[in-house]
Amino acid sequence: MNIDSKATELFSLDGKVAMITGAASGIGLAAAKRLAEMGASIALVDINEPKGKEAAEEIKSLGKKAKFFRCDVTSDSDCRKTTEDVYQEFGRIDILFNNAGVTRRKNIVELTEEEWDLVLNVNLKSIYLLSRHVIPRMIDNGGGSIINTGSGWGLKGGPNATAYCAAKGGTVNMTRAMAIDHGSQGIRVNCVCPGDTDTELLHDEAAQLGVDDAEFMKAAADRPLHRVGLPEDIANAVLYFASDMSSWVTGSVLVVDGGGLA
Repeated sequence: MNIDSKATELFSLDGKVAMITGAASGIGLAAAKRLAEMGASIALVDINEPKGKEAAEEIKSLGKKAKFFRCDVTSDSDCRKTTEDVYQEFGRIDILFNNAGVTRRKNIVELTEEEWDLVLNVNLKSIYLLSRHVIPRMIDNGGGSIINTGSGWGLKGGPNATAYCAAKGGTVNMTRAMAIDHGSQGIRVNCVCPGDTDTELLHDEAAQLGVDDAEFMKAAADRPLHRVGLPEDIANAVLYFASDMSSWVTGSVLVVDGGGLA
């Protein structure tokens, strides 16, 4: 076997099923497309039904198997039912990408309790809820890979983002704890920490802060590689963690931010 074919084999996801939250747009959709390109069947999970169904049809038009599942990832009953529905549809779950996220750009004095709960529940609690239902299915399969979306602000603080920093900091250390608990069951758990990435979420931050969108994006590009990230940049890191290319990697935190934390 030559080097090229060996590398292709390690990245191949043929026969695997990936469950992705926040999959209707942005990083989630880019990851869904990338994993589908490498052979995975895709369960797209999101609360936005019209966009989610459209995303699933886009992937199916490429000749890949995909289905949308509407789920409120802050609801245990929704997460349990969605996991059961995905398992019934595909017969297995090999990859879970916990990617759903929201932010509220406020300091702790300005932040309401409802906003705190929303950010912590969507970004952090959802990882707990879905993982607790998916992990038993992965154990049945003999293992799997869980990837959690953290953030550069999960590793350092940021202005006017108290709840988001708290949630992402929790995501980073929760990843490590999960890796310790489930490694013996053949389940790897890793975290990808994006920097500013050109998604609806990033543009929404500009609106929340009341600043000009173009100026906000220009400031976000002020990093060693002189640009904001693309969803595909993050999707490539997700593919690494999902595939056998990272078969001896767990409890790891990979920063993908164009050098922003350098």
